[in-house]
Amino acid sequence: MQDTIIGTLDAGPAAAPPVLPSARLSRLADLTAAELAESATTGGAAGPQVLSEQALQDVLAAVDASTAANTKKAYRSDWSRFTLWADAGGFPPLPASPFVVAHYVTEAAADMTGVGKWRYTPATLTRWVSSINQFHTAAGLDAPGRAEVVRRALSGIRRIRQVPPVRRSPLLLEDVRTLLQHLSAWAPDWPAGVAARRDTSLLVMGFAGAYRRSELVALTVGDVTVHRSDGLHVRSRSSKTDQDAHGAVKALPYGRDPVTCPPCAFVRWREVLHAADDAIGDDPRAQRKAVMRVLHRQAAAAAPTSTGGGGEEPAGDRESELLHVCRTTRIPEPTDPDRVLFPSVHATGVIRDTSMTGHAVNEMIKRRADQAGFSSAQIALLGGHSLRAGFVTEAFRQGADAHAIMRQTGHRGPGMLEVYAREHAPLVGNAVTRLGL
Repeated sequence: MQDTIIGTLDAGPAAAPPVLPSARLSRLADLTAAELAESATTGGAAGPQVLSEQALQDVLAAVDASTAANTKKAYRSDWSRFTLWADAGGFPPLPASPFVVAHYVTEAAADMTGVGKWRYTPATLTRWVSSINQFHTAAGLDAPGRAEVVRRALSGIRRIRQVPPVRRSPLLLEDVRTLLQHLSAWAPDWPAGVAARRDTSLLVMGFAGAYRRSELVALTVGDVTVHRSDGLHVRSRSSKTDQDAHGAVKALPYGRDPVTCPPCAFVRWREVLHAADDAIGDDPRAQRKAVMRVLHRQAAAAAPTSTGGGGEEPAGDRESELLHVCRTTRIPEPTDPDRVLFPSVHATGVIRDTSMTGHAVNEMIKRRADQAGFSSAQIALLGGHSLRAGFVTEAFRQGADAHAIMRQTGHRGPGMLEVYAREHAPLVGNAVTRLGL
């Protein structure tokens, strides 16, 4: 194999494909749908020129929507880095030789920080190659990253590094309950109670639905309906594994414990959200009063009640009835179904129109864990994915099989679930528990 590679390198660039003009390179660097029309026109294909202007615009709009905005942003960033590197080295970036791409990633793999750590992970290098491939295929060229020399170079980098991936620690049910009990102390207060109600709903729904953070922040008020027997029906319009937006409905059931009951958490937050939105246009003080009334009423309903004789009523059916607001509270129909379900909340209690970001979900979980007394080492491994990982781990520990877990998580196969099981539930289904040690 080594002799073959050396022989190919010695052969030189005799069979190198033609280099595209710089003007076309700049258009390709935007990775928009229009470049496909440009590619087809310059290539002599009977494509855009035979269509009407409106038909062409419709086609380009559909093609442009085929890739998520964040993905295109990453492609552009990766491609910009590669073109700068290639220009500095005197290599044509488009089309790029597979050996040039292999040299690109191996050189970056050797780069280290000032504290003696690798600057780029193998996953980052793999993404760079994927971006280079995308620009080549968009131009109608062969993807250099699919060549054997690039694939083996990446494989060799991963083998040399042998660094296990950093995985988010799962938040198990007791961990979630700890966070929720801490948040309940903030709920009656202004302005902290607004974010506390939002975060409570996000944590419970994120855990019970095994959601990714991107899926949570994409939810709207109209995506959630209260079902009489199932609890909540939550429609996800798209996900990481559903780029074509077929959509799916997850059921978040009524909980036995009102603290971790998804419909209860949702109803309380929807009451706050509706009060704030219903007061839009009024004096800011009126909005504040409307939200405060909801927060205080919810806190009073959750407080223990006393009997006429002065003694406290025993915890049981009465307390359960009071705390399970999902069974007794009717929330109004949303005036705007497209209103984001988990918006940003200002420190002053003002609820904004924009959704939380995935990064904000990460930071919220870390912040709430810190407030609840988690150690710094534990907090460092927490993030938005901790809710999804926690669902899978907790489900395995409670005896659920892979198929049942996949019904909620949406995994297409059990392979990834085995990773959770090995790392966070290593004794589940393990024959070592049957040895009588």
